Amino acid sequence: MKKITQILFSLSFLFGFTQTNQVEFDNMVEAEMKSAASTMSVQVNPNTQNYDITYHELRFTVDPNNTTPYITGAVKTTFTALSNMNTVTFDMATALVVSSVTMNSTNLTFTQANYELVINLPATLAAGNSATVTINYAGSPPQGEGAFTRSTHSGTPIIFTLSEPYGARDWWPCKQDLNDKVNLIDVYITAPSAYSSVANGVQQSVTTVGANKTTYFRHSYPIPAYLVAIAVTNYQVYNQQGGLGTLASPYFPIVNYLYPESYASATSATQLGTTPTIINLFESLLEPYPFRNEKYGHAQFGWGGGMEHTTVSFMGSFGRDLIAHEMAHQWFGDKITCGTWKDIWLNEGLTEYMSGLVYENLDGPASFVSWKNSKIASITSQPAGYVYLQDSDLTNVNRIFSSRLTYNKGSMITHMLRWKMGDAAFFQALKNYLADPSLAYGYAITANLKSHLENVYGGSLSEFFNDWLYNQGYPTYAITAQNWGAGQARITVNQTQSDPSVTFFEMPLQIRLTGAGGLTHDVVVDNTTNGQQFIVSVPFTVTGVEFDPNRHIISKNNTATLGNDTFELEKAISLFPVPSNSELHIQFPTTVELEKVEIFNSLGQLVSTHQTRDMDVSMLSSGMHWAKITTSEGVFHKNFIKK
Repeated sequence: MKKITQILFSLSFLFGFTQTNQVEFDNMVEAEMKSAASTMSVQVNPNTQNYDITYHELRFTVDPNNTTPYITGAVKTTFTALSNMNTVTFDMATALVVSSVTMNSTNLTFTQANYELVINLPATLAAGNSATVTINYAGSPPQGEGAFTRSTHSGTPIIFTLSEPYGARDWWPCKQDLNDKVNLIDVYITAPSAYSSVANGVQQSVTTVGANKTTYFRHSYPIPAYLVAIAVTNYQVYNQQGGLGTLASPYFPIVNYLYPESYASATSATQLGTTPTIINLFESLLEPYPFRNEKYGHAQFGWGGGMEHTTVSFMGSFGRDLIAHEMAHQWFGDKITCGTWKDIWLNEGLTEYMSGLVYENLDGPASFVSWKNSKIASITSQPAGYVYLQDSDLTNVNRIFSSRLTYNKGSMITHMLRWKMGDAAFFQALKNYLADPSLAYGYAITANLKSHLENVYGGSLSEFFNDWLYNQGYPTYAITAQNWGAGQARITVNQTQSDPSVTFFEMPLQIRLTGAGGLTHDVVVDNTTNGQQFIVSVPFTVTGVEFDPNRHIISKNNTATLGNDTFELEKAISLFPVPSNSELHIQFPTTVELEKVEIFNSLGQLVSTHQTRDMDVSMLSSGMHWAKITTSEGVFHKNFIKK
């Protein structure tokens, strides 16, 4: 298994993002992709697309004491035909040997080959009708992909699963691609009585028979196969409480399954003690916890990092960053799941940004800037790379779970959307996205999120998505500011791009102007063209300039300098946009008063007169014109082209 090695030690120290946090982040990314080898041959199985699963009863018998990983299972599945069916196909490792398949107590014939179980139905199942089959099997799950693991902690054995993205088939017969969530699962885990069992949902009962006990969990929310999980070891339970305690957000249990040797440290205020605070923060920013009728919680397991199994994240440690990331997945990834692995940033980018909001809201602005700095340093460590995956990437798990692109660039793209839209519009769009009945507890693709963002923003975000998500690279800015008359400064913005796939990144830019005695004044300019100039008001003489002080933009190697050009009123008066189609505007210092504007065509004929700096020129003929601008400081002439 390849370990992600993008640990930027020196940059992390420089930007205040500690080495410990970076190692924890790398472990988290590795854990979330751990279940598959670096190259896989499986994506969507076309043979499983003709039915919809509505229910699983999952009965597993496992014994951590066996040094060889082994599972015995009985999986009852109810499905509805989407077209007429004579056979039904499940994804299933061939190493798991099926002993029988039954329907209504009748034995069915079947074949196993090439990671498929093909069951022959007793009669044609017509489209729209449902059927239930029970599959009995046993075997040692394949170990190359790490989906079903037997390990030890402090000498005590443990069994745990981790199926993202393609590992569920290694330990139970399922439909594991991203198009079908199961409405309801009942999970029964039989294991030696000395051990405790964990699964999704709410524990319903524990039944002891002889040396074994069976623990029964029910999960009543839709769930994809890769988020179904079990773990068995000598867990010690630590209970907490989450929720805002309102009618919309009642209290709910937080149930943590811990190794006894880790219990004291894990339950400290700086580790699991942060869980209620973070989940309540997410509820205030987004919406109530999506699975509040059941539980949230954690279970320790054998990998570093974590995995966001619905209602119970599997955790290798309990640092605040990891807790926040896996918890945020309950909204982004578990409630709404990416509809294809090409859209994995909807799971990981949005979720990683939520962990950044923990820094902002619990630690303050400076800490949040350090967090963004660490992301930008990682993203710009290479000049190219797209966030939205290509078809050729879908067999490369390391690419699907790229820390630099899927997690870091995805999270900063999320922040830049917030910066472009404004806080109120951005968070309202996220709430609308999560509440959309066509997406909630189902699947979404990037276009679904984009639509919700645009609906609240009130305009198109296509150029933003094309530049930052679908294409590659980042901008480098050269900013020049100079004093431009009393109470004003002129800012000139130039930009180059690290990758030719983007010709220009259009973004609002924050620029900090500084003056004597520590004075500062932040302005935001909407940069849409190269070489663009802006005249801005500033309440002091500018002595310095800083670009993007709060790190709102992915960029690198920027320069910000104070120009020394002599202020000339002739230069300070300008027309834009040029060429002009329908509107023409005059830009000049606030100390100058406009008296009138006379517009002449190329023949010297007066064609229109205006008394304001904003003019409608749509009725002008195409071609060269010139404006005679009469002001309190004299008369000035400017040429422009009417398109």
